[in-house]
Parts: sequence; structure tokens; C-alpha cells
Amino acid sequence: MKNQLSTPPALLHAAALAAALLALTGCADMSGIAPQARLRDAATLVDPGAPAAAVAPDWWRAFGDAQLDALVQQALDGNPGLRQAAARIARAEAFTRSARAALGPQVNASADLTRQRYSENGPYPPGQAGSILDIDTARLSGSWEIDFFGKNRAALESALGTARAARADADAARLLLAANVVHAYLQLARLQEQLQVAERTLAQRGEVLRLVQQRVSAGLDTRLELRQSEGALPEARQQIEALREQAALTRNALGALAGEPKAALALTPPALAAMQSAAIPAVLPADLLGRRPDVAAARWRVEASAQDVAVARAQFYPNVSLTAFVGLASMGLGNFVEAGSREWGVGPALRLPVFDAGRLRANLAGKSADLDAAVESYNAALLDAVRDAADQLASSASVERQIAEQRQAGEAAEAAYAIARKRYEAGLGNYLQVLSAETQVLAQRRLAVDLAARRLDAQAGVMRALGGGYAAS
Repeated sequence: MKNQLSTPPALLHAAALAAALLALTGCADMSGIAPQARLRDAATLVDPGAPAAAVAPDWWRAFGDAQLDALVQQALDGNPGLRQAAARIARAEAFTRSARAALGPQVNASADLTRQRYSENGPYPPGQAGSILDIDTARLSGSWEIDFFGKNRAALESALGTARAARADADAARLLLAANVVHAYLQLARLQEQLQVAERTLAQRGEVLRLVQQRVSAGLDTRLELRQSEGALPEARQQIEALREQAALTRNALGALAGEPKAALALTPPALAAMQSAAIPAVLPADLLGRRPDVAAARWRVEASAQDVAVARAQFYPNVSLTAFVGLASMGLGNFVEAGSREWGVGPALRLPVFDAGRLRANLAGKSADLDAAVESYNAALLDAVRDAADQLASSASVERQIAEQRQAGEAAEAAYAIARKRYEAGLGNYLQVLSAETQVLAQRRLAVDLAARRLDAQAGVMRALGGGYAAS
């Protein structure tokens, strides 16, 4: 019993062993290995005096279209890409729990029963040699790695950064999906109105053909005007068919985005004029980069990579752990539960790399390179976010100015067409003047539809570029 309680010499021996191992740390050298990339200062990329502009998380509701609201919600609920993102989040969070478990003690239980015949010619004492005996062991063992150098804590922080990046990626995917649904919905509305313009064009050209036929019968026009008016009809029908094809493809795209193709086929395209315009800022907000989920994900990846470098550095230092066990061991079941079968052990364990042929240095160099790549990826995300938001704001402002100019041009074209037609009916002008004026009218009508759709699409682009109401959790 006295020998079992003589722990101070054992601890002194462990301390001496630890000191000897620490004296060898110079054999594992990490000098000369460090990340080189530097994070861009986000504050220098956006005007700090710009006012904040809040975007609602359900920003698409600003257009006031219940059908669009339902379609976006259906896409967010059923899109397979978002389910994949959710699975990646679950995997990252499970890895986080695994990393956190490394900070605590580990306890295991084991039980073994072995029936063995011992060789008569082996190194076994009389009574055991040549006999068949049962070897029974039951043991409860535990270990705890003391994280002196922060390796396990850094691994946990890396896992947390990865999980946060996965959540930000999922938010970015949701934002992009909603934006794509809105874009496709507006395209369908644009195509429907373009189709109406094309059908009006066909009817108009049919009226002109009847007028030319009457004038040819009266000897007022030649067959040249007749052939010209006849050729305009198949051209108009071809344009209608092309628009119907584009509308069908857009419906298919909406069905794929929503995860339900039949839902897109039942859509009633809205009138662009009936959709509300969204209020958007005129300048970039000062906190733009904090609102973008893609930028947030890139920043969390930098944090995770930095912690991976810390883990790689900690591997150059000793691993210190405490181990202990208690149990029963005997030869034969008859005395397995007797007091003399008890066994136990406790003590520290140290592990230190001395020579590994450069494995640790290579690992640290690789993690440092990963951090450089993550930093540069973040810098690129910053620049792209600022460019994207600035582009969307510029396009939105330009479209408004284009609409004002087009409205005047459209009114002038309609007036010129009315004059040309009246002159032709009165015999004061020729058919080429009517066709020329009509071409201008139809071009302005198509442009008006395109600009109306672009106005709403640009507003959606601004709200997406400003983060779509993202707030980091």
C-alpha cells in the first residue's frame, strides 16, 4: 500500500521527462513560415458618409404582386439547392460539436474474455504451461488532453468559422434564388406584353393590307405596294412565334426554380404597369459590406483558415494528457470478482515531435497558403460587392432617365404615324411613308415594354446587391 501511494516521486519523474522533451522543441522548427496576404480595409471602399438604406428580408413583396410572393416562397421552401445548403450547415455544425468534444475528458469501457491454452514449451511457469485458462478483463479508462498550447481551442474556432460560413452561404443562396425568381417572373411579364404588341402589330398590318387591296382595286396603288403589305404579315407572325417560344422557356425556368414545374404553367403573367416600384437608395450605404452574405461567408472562411494555421503551429509543441484506468483482471472466472483482481493506473503522458522529415513544416506551409487564398478571396468578394452594388444603382438611375426620354419619343412616333396614315388614306402620301412611321411606333412600343421591365428588374437588382435584408446571426 505504501508503494501505491508514493505519487510525489512519480510526478517528479514526469516533470523531469517533460523538461527533457521541451528541451528538444528546437528540433521541430516553424521559423520562416507565415501567411503573406493582407485583408483589404472595407471602410476604404465605400463612402463613410453615405446614409444607411435598409432592405427588408422579404424585399420582393415591395412589388405588390401576390402571385410573385407565393412563387418566391414556394421556391425558398422547395428548391433542392437550398436543401443542399442546409445539409452543408448540418455537417459543419456536427463537425463543430466534434471539435468541442476534444476539449473535454474521454471515458471508455471495455470487457474481454479469452480462453487460451498455454504452450508447454513456452516461458510460462509450472501450473500455467500446458493448461487451458480463461483470461478475463473489465476496465474503465479515461483520458484528458490538457490543451496547454491551444490546439483544440483553435480547432474549435476553425469549426465555428466554417459553420458560420456555411450559414452565410445558405443565406446567399436564398438571396440569389429569390432574385432569380423575380428576374424570371419579370421576364415572363415582359414577354407577355411584347407578345401583345406583336399581336397588335399583326392586326394593324392586316388592316393596312385590306386598305392597300382596296386602293389597288381602285387603281390608286400598284402591285408593288400590295406585295410589300403582304410580306409584312408572315414577318409579324414569325415574331409572335419567337416570343411564345421565349415565354415557354421562361416558364420552364420558373418551374425549375420553384421546384414545381406545374406551378409555372398555371401562372398568369402580370401587367408591368400594375406592379409597384420599390424604393431604393441613390448611393451606396456605408455598411454595405456588412449586409452581403457572400462577403460575410468569405470573412468567416478567413477566420477558419487563420485558426487552422494556429492548429498547425500548436502541433509543433508537446501534447500533454492525463490517463487513468480502473478495473478487474484475472486468469479464470472463479477469482474474477475477488479483491485481488483489482487493477488501476494513473499518470501523465507527453508527446513531442522531434524529427518528422518535414511533415509539420509542410502542413504549416499548406495552411498558411490556404489562409492567403482565403484572404484574397475575401478581398475579391469585397471589390465585387462594391462593383455589383454600384452597377445596379447606376443601371437603375439610367433606366429612369431612359424611360423619360422614351416616353417623349413614343408620343412623337404615334403622332407621326397618325399623320402618315391620314395622308395615305387621303392620297397625299405613299405606302412607304406609312410603313416607316409604323416601324417607328412598333419599335417605341417594344422599347417601352423593355424599359418598364428593366425598371423593376433593376430595382430588384439593387435590393439583391444591398444584401436582400441579410443580417449576420
